[in-house]
Amino acid sequence: MSFLSQLKSQASVVQSQREQQIQSVEDNTHVTELACKEAWRYLQELAPQLNVLMPDGPALSLDGKTTWPALQLVNFRADARKKTLRNREVFDYIAIGWKIQPKPGSHPSGAVTVNFPPDLQRVEANLQTASVPHERQDIRHPEKNTLQAYRFDYQVEARGYVTITPNHDQGMLAFRLVTVSGFGVKDALWPAAKVTVDLMDELAKLLVQQPSRFL
Repeated sequence: MSFLSQLKSQASVVQSQREQQIQSVEDNTHVTELACKEAWRYLQELAPQLNVLMPDGPALSLDGKTTWPALQLVNFRADARKKTLRNREVFDYIAIGWKIQPKPGSHPSGAVTVNFPPDLQRVEANLQTASVPHERQDIRHPEKNTLQAYRFDYQVEARGYVTITPNHDQGMLAFRLVTVSGFGVKDALWPAAKVTVDLMDELAKLLVQQPSRFL
């Protein structure tokens, strides 16, 4: 076999591999878009139902000691954005968000005091992630003026949301859950082919504090 023939053979193999890769990406993109359409349709139908039901909220505590009063979830809203990928319009992200507020008759405000760095970091992270309205006050020794602790006065109000971000090339959907079963962020990665009504049902159960296999 001549050297030119060898190069032709190698080029043929490389070309075949490239075509397979392109086809794989196209297949993944197609499956991912189908999953996004299913998730978007589901959340659009879910939001108005939950706005009527106003389900119970999760048990929340900023510092792990002071528990918030009984909560309810309101003002559900689904949203989606699109982008251009390889000259076609595809989903950029899909989301559903809601407000967490005290049930009627509960205290609308509270306060926590922390004096150790780990506790301070935890409380500040929870306040920021859940968008809790608050004010921070430094507590100092009355005579020495040394810093003794931090006091956070807050409104019993927070935000929760789920964001779904597709990876079209890999055929995956990344779910980010914020203030769903408590303060904090949880992530889940699902193959697009598995994002069906059954999986979205498990997500909905999680939102309304029912046993769920989503995570």
